Amino acid sequence: MPFVRGGFVRGVKTGVLVLGLAALAACSSGGPRTFQTQEQGGGFSLFGLGGGKKASSTNANQPAIGVNGYLWRATLDTLSFMPLASADPYGGVVITDWYVNPEKPDERFKCTVYILDSRLRADGLNVAVFKQAKDATGAWVDAPSAGQTETDLENAILTKARQLRLSNIG
Repeated sequence: MPFVRGGFVRGVKTGVLVLGLAALAACSSGGPRTFQTQEQGGGFSLFGLGGGKKASSTNANQPAIGVNGYLWRATLDTLSFMPLASADPYGGVVITDWYVNPEKPDERFKCTVYILDSRLRADGLNVAVFKQAKDATGAWVDAPSAGQTETDLENAILTKARQLRLSNIG
């Protein structure tokens, strides 16, 4: 049986052409593809052609909020009368800037709220209140704040969070 060189080379050329076209088609598909196993609900596909699903860019670029959303929103709503210095929704920290009550210009307050849990719970919230008062020279000096102030703010935030949750249930 004679060896036919033309038929073998033609087969190799066709295979290389098919693989090259498959690679080009994969490059022009509009984005990377992920391979899924049968357990994940997809099929396996050679060279990323068909069967796989495109990777979602919204999940990678926008992670979910790290704390309870109701507590977060209620904190921002409750402290909306104070200027906001910093807010970290992933770490759950809200820091206000100094607030001067127009009725008492010789006092100012600053709050820091820590949201400690992703669940709506009373112990998932911690409020720290800082107070300063003007001395005789007009300089701001640290002064003790009433412990009840922190408790009142925590209760106001928790009440608002519960109201927000109830309004979304219905």
